[in-house]
Amino acid sequence: MMRPLRLLAVLVLVLVMAAIAVPLATHLTPVVLAAVDPPPSVAPPVTPALQVPPTSVAVPDVVTPLSLSAPAPDPTVLGAELDAALGIPGPGSFSGTVVDSTDGTVLYARDAARLQPPASNIKLFTAVASMTFGQPDRTLTTSVLTSLSAPGALFLRGGGDVLLGSGPSAPDAVVGHAGLGTLAADTAAALPVGSGPYSVLLDDSLFAGAGLNPTWAQGDIDAGEIAPLHALAVNSAWIEEGRAGGPRSQDAGLDAARTFTAALVDAAGERGISIETDVQRRATPEDAAEVAAVESATLEAQVRRMLEISDNYLAEALARTAALDSGRPASFGGAAEALASAAGRLGVPEEGLLIGDAAGLSVRNAVSPAQLASLVRGTTASKDPGLAAVAQSLPIAGLTGTLSTRFTAEDPAAAAGAGTVRAKTGTLNAVTGLTGHVVTADGRLLVFSFLADGLDGNTLEARTAADHAAALLAACGCR
Repeated sequence: MMRPLRLLAVLVLVLVMAAIAVPLATHLTPVVLAAVDPPPSVAPPVTPALQVPPTSVAVPDVVTPLSLSAPAPDPTVLGAELDAALGIPGPGSFSGTVVDSTDGTVLYARDAARLQPPASNIKLFTAVASMTFGQPDRTLTTSVLTSLSAPGALFLRGGGDVLLGSGPSAPDAVVGHAGLGTLAADTAAALPVGSGPYSVLLDDSLFAGAGLNPTWAQGDIDAGEIAPLHALAVNSAWIEEGRAGGPRSQDAGLDAARTFTAALVDAAGERGISIETDVQRRATPEDAAEVAAVESATLEAQVRRMLEISDNYLAEALARTAALDSGRPASFGGAAEALASAAGRLGVPEEGLLIGDAAGLSVRNAVSPAQLASLVRGTTASKDPGLAAVAQSLPIAGLTGTLSTRFTAEDPAAAAGAGTVRAKTGTLNAVTGLTGHVVTADGRLLVFSFLADGLDGNTLEARTAADHAAALLAACGCR
C-alpha cells in the first residue's frame, strides 16, 4: 500500500516541476541562446531627412538660371489681389508697382508715379552710386604719415573708412577689417627705437562741408540714428563697439584718433618711443610720406552691410566716397548729385526726383515707386558686376538683415515669401516702404516697390501689408 502512494507522490512532484519548468524554459531559452549566439545588431530607425521639420529657411548653394519663357502673372488677376493686400486701416495709403524684370512690362501700377518720402529705400540709390563710380573690390585706406615740414608729427589721415575696429585688423570681417590696433603697432614698428616725442594730428578733411544735414530731425540725431559725419570712425560711430544701435559719437573722427593714440602709446612704449597723448586736428602736408596703413573691407562688402542692416552713417559715408569717385565734392550736395547721376545712367526717370540725403532721414527726399522699381530692375538686368552685386545684397526675407524677423511662420500670409523675397526696407513715423525683387512660383523674376505715406499710428499694419503683397508675388501664378 505504501509503494503505490509513494509512486503517486513522485508523479505529482514531477508534474508540478514540469509545470514550472516549461514556462521558465520558454522565457529563459531565448536569453541563454542570445548570450551564446547573439543575433546581428539592427540599427535604430532613422527618420528620412525629407520628413524632418525645418528649423529655418535654407539658403540654396546653387541657384538655377531662370527661364525666359516662364509665364508672367496676368495684370488683371494680379491687380485685384494686390489691391486687396495693400489695403490698410486708418490714415494713409499705398502707392506701388510691379515690373517684369525681363522685358520691363508694368504688371501693376497703383499711383506709381506719386512722389513721396522713401525712408531707407533711398539707400538703393546710394548702393547704385557706390557701385557705379567705385569698383566692387576697391578698399579705403586709413594711414599714418610724417612730413619734413612738421617734425615730430604723426598725421592720422582718414580715407572714408567708418567701419574701423579699435583692435587688431580682422581680415574676415567687414566691421573691423581695418584695425586701429594694427595701425598703431605697424606705426610703432616703423619709428626709430628710442625716438620721440611724437604728437598725433588728425586729418579727417577728406569729407567736405557740414557734418550734419540741415534737413535731419534733431530727434533722429539724439536717438543715434545718425551723427556728424567724419572720414574715419570706429563701428559706424556707435559708441558701444560691436553693436549696431544705440547712441553714436558726436565726434567720431576725434574718438577714433584718441583710440589710435592710446594703442600707439602702448606699442611705442615697448620700443622706448615717446608719444604725446593730446590729439589735435591738422591737414596733412603735401610732402608727407606714408609710415603705415590699413585697408578697409571692399566697397561691395560695405554696400552689402549698409543694405542689410540699413546703417545710416555708413550710407552717408559711402555716398561721399561715391561723390569723390565721380569727380564731385565729398559733401551732402556732391553726394546727392552722384546718386541722381548714377540712377540716370540706369534709365531711372528723373522728373520730380529729389534726393536730400543718402540715408533716408531727410524730409526733402521725394521718390516714386516707379523710380525705385526702375532702379532695382536696372541692377537685376545689369551685366556690370558691381551693379549686379547690389541686387544680390538685399536682405533675404526671413533670413538676413532687416528682413530676418519678417516673413516668418507666425504670419502665414507672409511666410510664402521667406527665402524668396529680397528687398530693402524703410520706415519713418508716417512712412513705410519695401522695394526689391522676387521669383514667382512659376519662375518669373519680378521687381516691386510698395510705399505707404500719411500713416499715423498704423505703421506696423502698413508694413505687414507690404510683406503680404511681396509674399503674394512669390506664391503667384495669378493667371
